Amino acid sequence: MAKQKIVAAIKSGKVLISDGAWGTFLQKKGLKPGECPELWAVERPADVKAIAQAYFAAGADMVESDSFGGTSFKLEHYGLKDRVAEINEAAARLSAEAAAEASGDKWVIASVGPTGKMLVMEDVTEAELYNAFKEQVVALAKGGADAICIETMSDIAEATLAVKAVKENTSCEVIATFTFALTVNGDYRTMMGVSPEQAAEAMIAAGADIIGPNCGNGIERMIAIVRAMRTVAKDIPILVHANAGLPQNINGVDTFPESPEDMARQVHGLVAAGANIIGGCCGTTPAHIKAMKEAVQAK
Repeated sequence: MAKQKIVAAIKSGKVLISDGAWGTFLQKKGLKPGECPELWAVERPADVKAIAQAYFAAGADMVESDSFGGTSFKLEHYGLKDRVAEINEAAARLSAEAAAEASGDKWVIASVGPTGKMLVMEDVTEAELYNAFKEQVVALAKGGADAICIETMSDIAEATLAVKAVKENTSCEVIATFTFALTVNGDYRTMMGVSPEQAAEAMIAAGADIIGPNCGNGIERMIAIVRAMRTVAKDIPILVHANAGLPQNINGVDTFPESPEDMARQVHGLVAAGANIIGGCCGTTPAHIKAMKEAVQAK
């Protein structure tokens, strides 16, 4: 029987659980500063696949892929611009293999991060951005992605081009998430000044199937962001990937303070605000995902 779409599963009344941090996990496995994380999908596939397996074992319904910086613009920094298709297909395939080995419907929401290029600075054209996203998402779809998670965005124009690239070149569902910071005025904005409401409206207009916030905030602050998005996005599913709190630098090391229990305590508030998919970002581990899964099941 064909796997159900993520949106269809949510419409049946389910609150789904996503995975946690990948970068944090890779660092624990030995990723060094200045090393290309995405290249591990080719050179250290067992380690990468083990991350997806650990999150499925913790209770995640979906996992991302080791492809956040997988556009040609990002890979160019490592001399890997010509290996976009190879690296991204491998990254998606490893997560897809882990999904196939897990029980029940499990999805791969392959990660696509920002390019680091800014249209407003005229250091890239819309066509160049679109083509870079197209190259990446086609490879991710070929590798077995069920959805493409366009994440950590701050600029509506860039995110819109990424959504368009997925919609026009794959059959994958599209998730689009933005990163917001609390301003001195007490509201939330991206580094480009975009509010949660503006991001929600723009991504719905672009054709995203699922929207939401990721990174930048702990789970408690995400509740306010989801509420803001829900004022303009009544029906579309919302995904939240929260950090394990705001990082604290201890002896030169960034440490995330929220325990699995801390994050689990906020899950019911997040669901009440309108979240349909809950997972983690920086600092979260399989233990955090397990605790949040148990909180959802206990409600």
